[in-house]
Amino acid sequence: MSRVRILHTNPALGPLDYRVPHGMAVEYGSVVRVPLGPREMTGVVWELESLPTETVGDNRLRNILEVYDIPPIGAPLRRLIEWTADYYLAPPTSVVRMALSSAAALEGGRTVIEYRLSGKQPDKVTSQRAQAIERIGERQGLIRELATIADVSEAVIRGLVKQGVIEGVEVALDTPFIAPDPAFAPPALSPEQTAAAEQLVAMVKAEAFAPVLLDGVTGSGKTEVYFEAIAEAIRMGKQTLVLLPEIALTEPFLRRFTDRFGHAPVAWHSDLRQSQRRRTYRAIASGEALVTVGARSSLYLPYRNLGLIVVDEAHETSFKQEDGVQYHARDAAVMRGHFEKIPVVLATATPAIETRQQVAQGRYAEIKLPGRYGAAQMPTIEAINLIETPPERGRWLAPPLVNAITQTLARKEQVLLFLNRRGYAPLTLCRHCGHRFQCPNCTAWMVEHRLTNRLQCHHCGHIEPPPSACPECKTEDSLVACGPGVERISDEVGLLFPEARRAIVTSDTLWSPAKAAEFVGRMEAGEIDIVIGTQLITKGYHFPELTLVGVVDADLGLQGGDLRAAERSFQQIMQVAGRAGRGAKPGHVYLQTHEPTAPVMEALVSGDTESFYEAETEARRFANAPPFGRFAAIIVASESLGDAQEVARRIAQSAPEVEGMNVYGPAPAPLAMLRGRHRQRLLVHARRALDVQDVLRDWLGGLEWSRHVRVSVDIDPYSFV
Repeated sequence: MSRVRILHTNPALGPLDYRVPHGMAVEYGSVVRVPLGPREMTGVVWELESLPTETVGDNRLRNILEVYDIPPIGAPLRRLIEWTADYYLAPPTSVVRMALSSAAALEGGRTVIEYRLSGKQPDKVTSQRAQAIERIGERQGLIRELATIADVSEAVIRGLVKQGVIEGVEVALDTPFIAPDPAFAPPALSPEQTAAAEQLVAMVKAEAFAPVLLDGVTGSGKTEVYFEAIAEAIRMGKQTLVLLPEIALTEPFLRRFTDRFGHAPVAWHSDLRQSQRRRTYRAIASGEALVTVGARSSLYLPYRNLGLIVVDEAHETSFKQEDGVQYHARDAAVMRGHFEKIPVVLATATPAIETRQQVAQGRYAEIKLPGRYGAAQMPTIEAINLIETPPERGRWLAPPLVNAITQTLARKEQVLLFLNRRGYAPLTLCRHCGHRFQCPNCTAWMVEHRLTNRLQCHHCGHIEPPPSACPECKTEDSLVACGPGVERISDEVGLLFPEARRAIVTSDTLWSPAKAAEFVGRMEAGEIDIVIGTQLITKGYHFPELTLVGVVDADLGLQGGDLRAAERSFQQIMQVAGRAGRGAKPGHVYLQTHEPTAPVMEALVSGDTESFYEAETEARRFANAPPFGRFAAIIVASESLGDAQEVARRIAQSAPEVEGMNVYGPAPAPLAMLRGRHRQRLLVHARRALDVQDVLRDWLGGLEWSRHVRVSVDIDPYSFV
């Protein structure tokens, strides 16, 4: 090829043509360095017919500067990038950036200097230095990486380096990964597990596209079943990708994987050092990394020889990216399986209604595991009516739950208290004048975190110290915490059970796989009696001595008017209930609720999952809501409220008249201000067969607005804030 089309990684640019210098070999998918004005940029060689652009004469073309020494991005991934850009109305350049997510992987060099704690203490221990030392712990990385980990400036890290508290170490970048051994420790599977595993193994051997729902109750051994499919892929020399919804789940998964295969898989997540990302990226691109476990972004890595994709906890809404390219990793994984012509396993105990509908229509196969493995039985579930048996005044745990905790601790067993609310209290106000602490950048209350002594916005991250006096009326000691968070529940547990050893599990305390590993080790060693946690604890963990689960506020997820509220609450509570009784000892679950007759609560207590899903599915069908209809959200954001309102009105007024499509709004978004920008929202509701993307492209493509106004489109939205 003498002339090629390049897709850059700059979202502001479209595809551009370049000349291939004589003697330079390029092919579709080659990653190249090209000039752009006075700068140099990275790009990917693309098929001309896939990315039409303005034709430029050969005499005006500039030369490609370099072809990077990594394998070209394969055709299946290029098709996935095109599909993602088309379906989610995202610039192709933004999607390409996800496939080229390690700039260091393109560079030469085999070693780098990283930094770690030396064991020496600083001359003077400031609060910033103490925080850096505590957060860095056993980790190492570049100076900027350590600064990010410690949440301090690079100057603090450099000061510690100067004093010898942090030392440099030379790290080899391309040490080979050890391949997992499929014959290392084959498990003893039950007859049901064996039958399920044989079906998945046959799909891997067939080397054809085959989406399958692996629907098994919590504790049924889904992981061990799909491990056998991974083992077959390894024997065939094929690569496997396992997607997990949370970074904190990575470490427990790595341990289970290592027990089965003798060596850990390759991990891909945001906590990796730059050198680790480079090594992992190159191993994936070369085909050396046979098994990768990672967060949703790992789906767009350039696997050389992919043979299987597993989406674990496939119902999880965190697979939906809420900023940038707003894709759903579960659905994109199925599409990558389609382009790669490989099986895709969606493993979950509580399938999403969208997935169940695909099974009902025959598009996905289904494999069921209806019972727990071995002697373990499903836990009993009981509702505590908070109207009839309320907690004591100023407390949040009702007497029946307190009694159950007392009995469980007496048996030397472990307890989990679940409340999906971080911090100490969701709202702080002044008892004298009623002033409420609100984020200056968002229409959201500041959450009190007493463990770290700060008020924090959970939307934009704004932090401020709690004042001693009300900023409105200046009254001293007048601030009151309203409502419970996990820290407040922990304090109550400390008063009720002073001898019990407690642990709080949230994204604030388990911010890395290493922290998750430490928590798992303490639980397995019996060093924790009561865990108080958020949704982070609801999935993936297996603690045989944990026999009691208490859901502090089972009604919490039903608030907010989300069309998936009931389904999400059901899934979340079923998942957290599944942590109880996973060993030989029976498990018990108590749901504290003000609405014990709500359909969700009755379904949970009775175990009548099918009736609940049937009712929810029919309600969606009646409302023409997903999966029977389609939604798309248009969000207009600007630092100027007037500009946001004006653009939103223009968009609404220019809405096309399309049969089977309605446009609602504009209206202020529930989060009317986010990160300092005013937000207006429109909702498009359409019949399933309508190509909403084409309508939106023509509609919005004909409008112009100020560069100070951002207009984004969320196809198949999961968040309605």
